[in-house]
Amino acid sequence: MVVTKMKLFSIPMAVLIGLTFLMSSAAIADIPNETYKALGIEKSASPKELFNALEKRYRDPAQGAGKGSHAEYWEPIAMSAYLDPLSFYKPPTSVKESNTREECVSCHEEETAGHVVAWKKSLHSDLDKVRKLSSDDSRFYKKKKLETVENNLRSMGKLGKNEKLKNVSCMDCHVDIRQTKKADHTKDIRMPTADVCGTCHLQEFAERESERDTLTWPQDQWPAGRPSHALDYKANVETAIWAGMEQREIAEGCTSCHINQNKCDTCHTRHQFSAVESRKPQACAICHNGVDHNEFENYMMSKHGAIYQTLGDEWDWNVPLKDAIAKG
Repeated sequence: MVVTKMKLFSIPMAVLIGLTFLMSSAAIADIPNETYKALGIEKSASPKELFNALEKRYRDPAQGAGKGSHAEYWEPIAMSAYLDPLSFYKPPTSVKESNTREECVSCHEEETAGHVVAWKKSLHSDLDKVRKLSSDDSRFYKKKKLETVENNLRSMGKLGKNEKLKNVSCMDCHVDIRQTKKADHTKDIRMPTADVCGTCHLQEFAERESERDTLTWPQDQWPAGRPSHALDYKANVETAIWAGMEQREIAEGCTSCHINQNKCDTCHTRHQFSAVESRKPQACAICHNGVDHNEFENYMMSKHGAIYQTLGDEWDWNVPLKDAIAKG
């Protein structure tokens, strides 16, 4: 169904300004020079070179990955495998099978039907939906996004020169991008981390990771790169009182918000991965609420929040941020 464009004049005032704690500028996002310098690569680097440099830093314990400097004082619990998959996730041994891409979907239609239903609603399930978008559809920009994703994969040797990406299914995220062989459920399964998403969504991954390089404080009130989504898990595990808590279930309750560093689906939930969801204040409210950090409450009680609550249903949330601002 074609999504018609609606008036967007209220979005910049009611949402973007009201949620400025989430973004440093209303300009079109880009990868800053500081990030290229920190990674030791040129701005002319290929997608493969950029991704490899980002991934290397992202997975480096010396750069914030893993259990942190207080590791000896705490042990993971079962839930930790989903909060920090890079450190703790192990493939389940309950299913001792090797499966094809199609078999993954058909099996999970019975085992976890909700996952498959959500995935089928997403553009991941059929990328021809993107290619067929008409120019008057507010999602039309995604055609260019898809071309960029395909170019990224070609640079990484994961997609042929003239090959088109048909879909993104279970195996791409949970085994390897463009995996063609059968996958062993007891050995090959992974829980996707942010760098897995960054394989395709390289620009977005690099922009998020740039927070490490651009957030500095004149009097060292915070360590470089914090507070940010890019290092929010490090901020958690480097807190001595958190590491020393005996009630690990309570400690990991804190982690349930401090996982943007580790995963991307905190803002656009698996397995639909909706951009519309991630653009609405309620997506931020999952973490930015309560006595400790009551940004959502402050926003909703502000004039900007009032405009959002009274007029937000009229806005077209499929429009990308840069166009919402430019057409305001």
